[in-house]
Amino acid sequence: MVKNNLRIACLLLLMLIVVVPTSVVAKGGSPAKKPFVIEEATIEDLQKALASGQLTSEALVKFYLQRIDEIDKAGPHLNSIITVNPHALETAIELDKERKTKGPRGPLHGIPVILKDNYDTADMPTTGGSASLKDTVPVKDAFMAKKLRDAGAIILAKGNMDEWAHGGAPGPGKPGGANGYSSSGGQTLNPYKLNRGPSGSSSGPAAAVAANLAVVGMGTDTLGSIRGPVASNALVGIKPTLGLTSRSGI
Repeated sequence: MVKNNLRIACLLLLMLIVVVPTSVVAKGGSPAKKPFVIEEATIEDLQKALASGQLTSEALVKFYLQRIDEIDKAGPHLNSIITVNPHALETAIELDKERKTKGPRGPLHGIPVILKDNYDTADMPTTGGSASLKDTVPVKDAFMAKKLRDAGAIILAKGNMDEWAHGGAPGPGKPGGANGYSSSGGQTLNPYKLNRGPSGSSSGPAAAVAANLAVVGMGTDTLGSIRGPVASNALVGIKPTLGLTSRSGI
């Protein structure tokens, strides 16, 4: 379900593609467009809406930031996000301007992405899930993070994870029983059933995408750290052949 020109986003945790009808028959037999539903949209759907002017990346980022506030930081407190990018909205506005003046860079232009918090980012902390690194900002982006930015993607936030991507049980007295705990972000909850585990170690990006806090998420996998969260959160994931993509900065 991922086109070849999206291979740079190699470790994507993608939302299931849901077919949403674009129109219904109104009274009198004329077609009436249904409102655009961001929660059910694929990257391709969003690009069509962005190209037509039906949507802007600024509005898209605002939508997801509001959901993060309401669902992740409040409400059920999913704890899928460790750090929100304070520059995300500013970046979205600039990419909207670029779209108008130069056209999109490609299929990821203006698309919000959540990175697992073991991808180095030069504009926000990278903790690896450890509270000991809560204020540690790398000197440069990871190779894959830079590739995403170069493609026009917006790094919206850093996702929670098993601390040091090591796996293991959640913290004492926490629900789940299947990973997703870090001292930096707490216990990630499964948005489909809060007392079920989100799996790990890429629990945060998976739970965030499942809860529609972003369009897509990036994880890392050396054993089952993408495949487990994908299975537990009803997603589609891609784990490339080892060595196909750079691990520099992870």
